Amino acid sequence: MHGWCKSYSSPPTLCRLSCKKGHSGPTYESLQTVFDRKPFRPAVNLSNPTIANISFTLYAVLGVNEKTQILTTFLWLRLYWHHEFLVWDPDECDGVTKISLPVKDLWTPDIIVYEFVDDDVSQDCPYVYVNHTGHIRYDRMLRIVSACNLEIYTFPFDIQNCSLTFGSYMHTIKDVRVSPALSFAEISGNSKRYLEASGEWELVVIQGEAGILQFGIDEWDIITFWVVIKRRPILYVVNLLIPSSFLMIIDILSFYLPPHSVDRASFKMTLILGYTVFLLIMNDLLPSTANGTPIIGIYFSVCLALMVISLLETVIITNVLHHNSMKYREVPRWVRVLILQYIARLICYQKPEDSPQASEDKLDNLGPWVTQPSAPAPHPTSNGHGTPVQIPVIPELKQICQDLSLMRTHLTSMQKESELQDQWCHVGYVMDFLLFRIYLFLITLYAMVIICMWCIWFNQ
Repeated sequence: MHGWCKSYSSPPTLCRLSCKKGHSGPTYESLQTVFDRKPFRPAVNLSNPTIANISFTLYAVLGVNEKTQILTTFLWLRLYWHHEFLVWDPDECDGVTKISLPVKDLWTPDIIVYEFVDDDVSQDCPYVYVNHTGHIRYDRMLRIVSACNLEIYTFPFDIQNCSLTFGSYMHTIKDVRVSPALSFAEISGNSKRYLEASGEWELVVIQGEAGILQFGIDEWDIITFWVVIKRRPILYVVNLLIPSSFLMIIDILSFYLPPHSVDRASFKMTLILGYTVFLLIMNDLLPSTANGTPIIGIYFSVCLALMVISLLETVIITNVLHHNSMKYREVPRWVRVLILQYIARLICYQKPEDSPQASEDKLDNLGPWVTQPSAPAPHPTSNGHGTPVQIPVIPELKQICQDLSLMRTHLTSMQKESELQDQWCHVGYVMDFLLFRIYLFLITLYAMVIICMWCIWFNQ
C-alpha cells in the first residue's frame, strides 16, 4: 500500500504519507489509512514503547474542601507523543509542516490523574496538531477534583501539599512511558504567572519526580507532581483574629469597673453573649475535619473559657462585697492575716484612707452632751435658813437626754456597720486586685504559648 509501511520490520523512514501535486499536505486516502488503525498503538516495532511527554499550567485553585479532603483545580494540560505513521516529506507536500487532525480519529495515550475522585466534566479539545515528523501536541483543559491529605492545624496560615500523579491507565511500562515535557522549575514558573493574583490561594512551588507504580507483576510508568499552595490569611485575620482580640481587650479593661457595682457582672455577661454570637458566625469560616481541629479553634475556645473565668471572679468579688457585709459579720482572723497582711503586701496593694473616721470624730464631739438614759440625780441646795431644798426634775429635759442617748446608740451601731463594711470592702479589693493579676498572667502565658507554637510551625 502506497504511503504505508511495507512491513513492521521496515525502517520508520518508509512509513510516510503520500502527497499529490497541487494539494497542500498529505492526501485524504493516506490519512484515512491511519484513521482506520486508530485502535492500534502507532509504533512500527511494538516492542518499543510510546513516550508521552506531559506538562501543565496550574491556572486556578477552584476550591479546598477540608471536611471531605478534596482539592479542586483547573489545569491547562499539554501532551506530546510520537505517531510513527503520521510522517511526510514537506518538500513533497507543498512545504506543509504542520496540520490539525480530529483527535477522535487518532490513537491517544490514556493519561489520567490517579487522585481523581469525581466525574470528568472537562471540555475536550476536538483537534490535535501534527508535525511532519509525526510528533503530536494535544492541548486540553482539565477540571481536576482530586483527593488530598489536607493539614488544617495551622489555619489560616496553612500550607497544603497535594500530589497529582499522571500515568497511563491501561498500558504498562512496556507500552507507554511518561516523562515531563518541561522542567519542574519551568512548570512552576508558568503556573505562578497565572495564579499569583487570583483567589484565596497562592502557589509556592511545583515539584515532581518520576516513578514506577507496581501492581503484582505489572508496572506502570508515572510522574508525580507536588503542588504546594499557601492560603492568603488576611481575610481570616481581619474577620476572626482581630475581633476576638478586641473582645479580649475589652474583657481585661472591664476589671477597672468598680467591683462593688453590679454593672461589671452584667457587662461581662453581655460580653460573653456577644462572643458566643461571634463564635456561631465564625463557625462557617473555620474548616473542620475528622482528623483534627485547627489551632485557631482551640484559641477561640480558650478565649471563651477565660471570659467565663473572668465572670466567675466577678461573682466571687460581688459575693464578698455584698453578701457578707449585709450579714454584718466580722472578718475572720485568718482572712485578715492572710489577705489583708500577706497577700496585700505581696501584690503591693495600698489601702485607701478610712472614710468612717469623720463619723467617729462626730461621735466624740457629742460625748459631753450625750449621757446614758438614766434620770439625773437631784442636786441639793440650801435655802436662807440652811435647810436643803430638793429641785424637781423637768420632764422635757429628761426626754431630751433619752433622745440623745438613743441617737448615740444608733450612731454607734452605724459606725460599727460601716467599719464592718469597710473591712469586707478592703478584703474584696485585695482579692479583686489579686485575681486581676492572676488573670493577666494567664492571658500573657496563653499568648506566649500561641506565639511559640506558631513560631515553631513557621520555622519547620
